[in-house]
Amino acid sequence: MPKKTDTRLVTGGRRKEWTSGIVNPPVYRASTCLFDSYADLRKRCEDPTAKHLFYARKGTPTQWALDEAITELEGGAGTMLYPSGIAAVTGAMLALVKTGDHILITDSAYEPTRAFADGLLKAMGVETTYYDPMIGAGIESLFRDNTSLVVCETPGSLTFEVQDLPAIIAAAKTRDIYVMVDNTWATPLLLKPLELGADVSVHACTKYIGGHSDVMLGSATANDRTFKKLQKTAFQLGQTAAPDDAFLGLRGLRTLSVRLKQHEKNALVVARWLESRPEVARVLHPAFPSCPGHEIWKRDFAGSSGLFSIILKGGDYPDTAALVDERKYFKMGFSWGGFESLILPSDPRFCRTAVKWDAEGPVIRIHIGLEDTDDLIADLSEGLDRYRERIAR
Repeated sequence: MPKKTDTRLVTGGRRKEWTSGIVNPPVYRASTCLFDSYADLRKRCEDPTAKHLFYARKGTPTQWALDEAITELEGGAGTMLYPSGIAAVTGAMLALVKTGDHILITDSAYEPTRAFADGLLKAMGVETTYYDPMIGAGIESLFRDNTSLVVCETPGSLTFEVQDLPAIIAAAKTRDIYVMVDNTWATPLLLKPLELGADVSVHACTKYIGGHSDVMLGSATANDRTFKKLQKTAFQLGQTAAPDDAFLGLRGLRTLSVRLKQHEKNALVVARWLESRPEVARVLHPAFPSCPGHEIWKRDFAGSSGLFSIILKGGDYPDTAALVDERKYFKMGFSWGGFESLILPSDPRFCRTAVKWDAEGPVIRIHIGLEDTDDLIADLSEGLDRYRERIAR
């Protein structure tokens, strides 16, 4: 009988030879791995990528347990671990492009992804075109003879457009173009890009998989045709995740399902309340009809997480200090996915080139944590009252 997802979360990566008879794989803090004999050395050198001790940068049971668990959840051929989410994004991109290539990146992508494309990739001779995240099958019109990769992020950072992955993937397949998806918002529980036909699914495990705001970690899971490329590039670059960080990722993974359900529940309560506030022009939450791609979200996703944005009515970004300063429960920080609630003024105007961003007012990105929603609403209510008073002056 196949295992259900919640069971996979608990049992994944817990091979007996890795756990040594205890519940969790130990933290193998290592650099040098020892060989029993010359014959043992030669045997392991035949395939240093195999899951046997060779050199700690190639992995130990602590890292293997996490990458095996994520691979099982994503339904891929293998997973590489990285020291951060952006390292996973850039490592996967480097594995799939070469000098002279052309790539496509959604205009709503995570800003460091754009910085990498406009910086190092450009210097390498890789050209990037940013596309409307709502383009769907129309992406075919942007393909060139040298297009090698499409980078998707769904929903998009800050503005939460939900992309039509099946349509984009179908178009890319006709030209044998790789498709990579940043799947951090949804986690493997709410969306499985590889099952939709994507080649790589990337996670900033720093966020929901870690879940406790205490680890920097990334992963990239690939299908059969792509995994060896990821593995080879990661090994050549020396990209790896520390064993303590992998341990924290494993710890967070075990409770991901219960945490994510509470994040979703709390976020929907707060987002519905925000929708009723006079200071709020729109709520950009994939579960809301006001969010671009809402119907696609209903079709392709199994639920929603705790991250969304609101667009304020009137005012400008300096005015948002009245909303975000001195909050009791909502703190300002660039990450999300932990147990705590966060709030961050976010201006998409400076990181959009394919589609001009024009909104009624400032964008505020909100992550709803695991606090009581009554307390969160009271905190936001006080801030919104102050914001309304400030822009009325």
